[in-house]
Amino acid sequence: MNALVRVSAVLSNAPYLLNLDCDHYINNSKAIKEAMCFMMDPLVGKKVCYVQFPQRFDGIDRHDRYANRNVVFFDINMKGLDGIQGPIYVGTGCVFRRQALYGYDAPKTKKPPSRTCNCWPKWCLSCCCSRNKNKKKTTKPKTEKKKRLFFKKAENPSPAYALGEIEEGAPGADIEKAGIVNQQKLEKKFGQSSVFVASTLLENGGTLKSASPASLLKEAIHVISCGYEDKTDWGKEIGWIYGSITEDILTGFKMHCHGWRSIYCIPKRPAFKGSAPLNLSDRLHQVLRWALGSVEIFFSKHCPLWYGYGGGLKFLERFSYINSIVYPWTSIPLLAYCTLPAICLLTGKFITPELTNVASIWFMALFICISVTGILEMRWSGVAIDDWWRNEQFWVIGGVSAHLFAVFQGLLKVLAGIDTSFTVTSKGGDDEEFSELYTFKWTTLLIPPTTLLLLNFIGVVAGISNAINNGYESWGPLFGKLFFAFWVIVHLYPFLKGLVGRQNRTPTIVIVWSILLASIFSLLWVRVDPFLAKSDGPLLEECGLDCN
Repeated sequence: MNALVRVSAVLSNAPYLLNLDCDHYINNSKAIKEAMCFMMDPLVGKKVCYVQFPQRFDGIDRHDRYANRNVVFFDINMKGLDGIQGPIYVGTGCVFRRQALYGYDAPKTKKPPSRTCNCWPKWCLSCCCSRNKNKKKTTKPKTEKKKRLFFKKAENPSPAYALGEIEEGAPGADIEKAGIVNQQKLEKKFGQSSVFVASTLLENGGTLKSASPASLLKEAIHVISCGYEDKTDWGKEIGWIYGSITEDILTGFKMHCHGWRSIYCIPKRPAFKGSAPLNLSDRLHQVLRWALGSVEIFFSKHCPLWYGYGGGLKFLERFSYINSIVYPWTSIPLLAYCTLPAICLLTGKFITPELTNVASIWFMALFICISVTGILEMRWSGVAIDDWWRNEQFWVIGGVSAHLFAVFQGLLKVLAGIDTSFTVTSKGGDDEEFSELYTFKWTTLLIPPTTLLLLNFIGVVAGISNAINNGYESWGPLFGKLFFAFWVIVHLYPFLKGLVGRQNRTPTIVIVWSILLASIFSLLWVRVDPFLAKSDGPLLEECGLDCN
């Protein structure tokens, strides 16, 4: 992408760029016009770095089994961010301002002229004004005025180089030396291309009128050479930022740190459309790649937890970026929560201790607040309840599989230096409608959710069997345990449906590993039984008899 940015700057240098994935196409011919309305707005347009459109996909099944539409993120979260400092850049469907990609700070808003109050006496105002004038005269003599100097190259006299500020009346040799120093700084930042450096200083775009097509073509080949970015700021402060699989998050984060804001545009007709992975394995690999990129950012110097303070990033916008990089770590407590119901059924203990009346009121109040918040968000954004539920289901499926693997792979990469291979996600084809939906591909990501399903199924069977043996009184506590176990199973139901597939066939290795892990864990837990009190010997009590 950075090479394409440099080539386009040399050949056309348009002030705006459109970024699309290779599997996306333009679905609305007026989308670019709507983006330009924001970019060229006379009030806020100068501070807009990019206009982000939501992702929409073709070829998804009617029920959206694996939450490919991701409506909660695109129709709730991104809309909310639009009211702070703008949405996160998601890697496609985005119109950029070229100057924002070059690492420049956003233009500062001009403050309105100060006003004086009419209630002050005229002699007081005249006295204050005279003092300010005398102060200005004493602190800033006329000989220290500065002006901006523009240099022109000898071979290309048309482009202007804004290379710095120097004092008026300086000798010609000093002026030339200052221009050379500033030009060297720009070339160190943008690379050894005078034509490209000149294009970065043109805010409204435009090309060199005096340059011939042959010279521009030669310069375009030069800026995409392999060693052009060496010892420059490309990938560090300029263009798409390197260092993570999800470079889109880093790129948008750097722009917001420079004080820019972004816009979220949702036209009635989807602006762009693309294809999405339809089968379970490809979808999990896609989620794994996103989560691994977030873990890489978490361990990098650009982590929103400690990077960019003192810049133009707002606190709530920073909080949203923190949420986008820490979510893979929630897989660890989520795995524990999905395992606890089975443990309670196998051991006969409940998941929570007995609650007092006050604690019960607090619990119910928190539960009601969370439910009301979710309902209000759905009503505000227009998200249907079934879309919201699909998103909740796949959040659990991805959390106990792809997110968990991403955390371990990120730790291996940081601590042991073991790099993981990058898997390109295959998207749905056009051979047959939903032909990829039932295609099964073996991956280790399937083992943890399958193990959790087997554990909870075994726990349900063990709990019901225990209640039948112990009589009527044991059925009451059993219902609470069964509720949590079935809650886990219902969340993992799309995974179970995708695991079985249309042919009701599952690879033997998945079944063997899952049964083995579930059996070992169950036997070990029953053997250890940590809920029972441990003692080193027989319990001694006083019998009341005097042995003497």
